[in-house]
Amino acid sequence: MKRLISLAVSTLILIIIYTQIDVAGLIAVFRDCNLGWMAISLGMVVPITFFSSWRLQQVVPPQVTLGLWEAHKLILAASVLNMVLPSKMGDIAKAYFMRDRSNISGSLALSIVVFEKACDFLSLLLWCGVGLILFPVKDTFFVSMSIVVTVGFFSGVLILGSRSVAKLFFGLLQRIAPKKISGKLRQLETSWQEMQDYIWRDRSQLLIVATTSIFIWLLHLLQIWFFILALNAWVAPITNLALSPLAILAGLLPLTFAGVGTRDAALIFLYQPYLGSAAAAALGLLCTSRYLLPAIGGLPFLNQYLSRLNQSRSQSHS
Repeated sequence: MKRLISLAVSTLILIIIYTQIDVAGLIAVFRDCNLGWMAISLGMVVPITFFSSWRLQQVVPPQVTLGLWEAHKLILAASVLNMVLPSKMGDIAKAYFMRDRSNISGSLALSIVVFEKACDFLSLLLWCGVGLILFPVKDTFFVSMSIVVTVGFFSGVLILGSRSVAKLFFGLLQRIAPKKISGKLRQLETSWQEMQDYIWRDRSQLLIVATTSIFIWLLHLLQIWFFILALNAWVAPITNLALSPLAILAGLLPLTFAGVGTRDAALIFLYQPYLGSAAAAALGLLCTSRYLLPAIGGLPFLNQYLSRLNQSRSQSHS
């Protein structure tokens, strides 16, 4: 039911957007696009997925054999589920696939996935903070966003690094959350504590994973800048570094289907001084392709993992 509501919200926002813009102009933007930059920007999916797969290899315990190709398939399969499940739950499902394929405990697999997502979110906030600090426009909105992003980043680092701060944070959430969510928060707190114990065992490995996460998100933001070049438009790199993370963060709000609608509206709002409404809407479609292309590539692998999961369940019940 929640998924139907989010799909309806996405549809409503897109209807509002496309009744306000020149659809013929949108088609013309794509017709006149720079094909070279378009190929390069869409092709950025390949190195982004590669480095994400390599990072997953670095996160798992040394005694676990996880080849680069297997990690690649896990990333793509999770991308499919992220398109249809709320709040990036495809990444949580990845933990079950890892447990089934790599012979590690379910709690450790979940801890690894939680750590990955924490690194991703903090890396996005880091680049957003850097971009907003360097961004020449200092009106009330952007100053407020700078404060929110900076507080969010340092709070996240504290929750990730300090067991006492994490305990305080989850305790506060459990007090204000509805009863049916409190149980899930307790389970997440347990996984978070196990994740903290696991990641702080090897500081050098932690540094490698954190640095790789920051680099991966630089590639994400660079891809969006390449999209703008592909549309024969121009936005200064520093401006894009400030604005594109804000649009991505808007898409992460659990309101719409895979961020479609909220992300598009945020792109049009943020980039209106630099792009026409048709070009900004085209940028929104290209940003959606960042999630759609890996999902399409992951469809065959998802079927494989689901089949294995069903087989293991059947064997356990027999």
